[in-house]
This record gives sequence, structure tokens and C-alpha cells, in this order.
Amino acid sequence: MKCLISVFIFLKLLLLNLHYSEGTIEVKKTVKDKVVLPCNFNISSEELARVRIYWQKGDAVVMTLMAGKEKWWPEYENRTFFLANNLSIVILALRPSDNGTYTCVVQKQDKTSFKLVHLNLVMLFVRADFSVPNITDLGSPSPMIRRISCSTSGGFPEPHLSWLENGEELKATNKTLSQDPDTELYTIRSELEFNVTTNHSFVCLVKYGNLTVSKNFNWQKNESDRLRSSVKWVYALTMCPVLIILYVLYRSYRTQREREIEREWKQAPPPAEDI
Repeated sequence: MKCLISVFIFLKLLLLNLHYSEGTIEVKKTVKDKVVLPCNFNISSEELARVRIYWQKGDAVVMTLMAGKEKWWPEYENRTFFLANNLSIVILALRPSDNGTYTCVVQKQDKTSFKLVHLNLVMLFVRADFSVPNITDLGSPSPMIRRISCSTSGGFPEPHLSWLENGEELKATNKTLSQDPDTELYTIRSELEFNVTTNHSFVCLVKYGNLTVSKNFNWQKNESDRLRSSVKWVYALTMCPVLIILYVLYRSYRTQREREIEREWKQAPPPAEDI
């Protein structure tokens, strides 16, 4: 039955949209907010029992009003209600999945059938703003390289994160994007490695829809740290071959000494026999 209602309304929209629609209304809201989707059609309480009202999103039914009785589809139950005076609907606790185009259809009885008398389209945009990105210093994977990460969460729609320096996008690593199955909100994270021997001014830029949020990160080279780190690595690289050489010399000396002892033992006269 639900499928037949959806198909019936969808065909009506295709055939009569141009004649009855007053244009698409755009409404912008944030997640967890409430919204009123207007039908823009006033009707008396006496007429309400003699009309059919359909609200749908795309080709999926949201609610119907027939013979004065409301019927809501499961996704909208307990968070949506109907305004009888102007046929609008109110949606509470908006979710990202509520994005879409909603249609209000009004039919009046004409003898033995119902005739379409009004059609109104409402485009709902639901968004959730991402928090200001958090940039974390992850330390140095090698002497001249530094690694940082940028992350943000709690936003919608799906974001894109990029690292910029002087307006040019940089190559990032370890990008992750996840969506909470309950809240439908996104979390995004990315890492960047850079050379510590030069000054840097990075921008972590997150785009979602036509909105953006960003955070700056500045790096000033430190000559003393660079030299100290370089000295440690030079010392380590120098000591390794020295230790190897000392070990080789020690093993060579041990081998030679063992051979000399063995040779002296063989050349020694046998001990005198007791009489």
C-alpha cells in the first residue's frame, strides 16, 4: 500500500508540477534544530475532512492526511507534527539525513475522484558545523623531519581536509574519514611531515559543502636544536664503525693468541717419567 501511494504521488508530480508549484522554497537549518516546512495553503477545519494531504521527501512518503486522519511513516514518528491551519509540518531534532526536497500535495474531492489543487516544494539543507581543527605535534620520526596532525569532528556534510602553504596544497599522509552511525556526523584527520631546517606557515583547511573551517600552524627553525641533533647523529654514525673495527681487532688478537698458545704447547718437551 505504501509503495502504491508513493508511485501515485510521484506520477502526479511529474505531470502537474509546472502547473501547481509556486516555486521551490529553500530552508537552511543546523543539526538538532527544528524546522517548519510550509505548504502555503490555508484551509478551514470543515474542509480538512474532505481533502487529501500528502507530504513526501523525494519519492518517499513522510505523512498522509485522509478523511481527517494523520498517518506518519516510521522515520518521522514522534519527532514530526502537522499544522492543520496551513498544512505545514514541523520536524524536531533534525538529522543530516533530513536533507532533501519535500513536497506538499493537496487534493480536493471532485464528485467521485480527487483533483490536485496545490503543490509546494521545499528544499531543506541541514548542516552541522565542524569544530576549529586541532593541530598536534607528533614529534620527529628522523633528525630533520617533524610530523604534525590536524583533526576535527562533529560536522556534516562530508568534509575534505587539505594542508596548504603559500596557497599551494601539500602532500599529506595517513588520512582518515569516519561517520558516526548514530549521529551521522563526520570525523576527519590527516598528518603532515616537513623539514625543520626552514621556516613554515601551514594552514589546515577543512571544506564541507560551501563552508570552511581552518587552523594555522607556524614553525620557526631552531639552529641550536638542529646542530644538537646533527651532532648526535654524527656521533652515532662515527662510533658504529669504530666499534666494529675494535671488535674485529679484538677477535683477530684472540685468534692469533690462541694459535700461539697451541703452537707452544705442541713444541714443549714431554714431561720426564718417574723412576
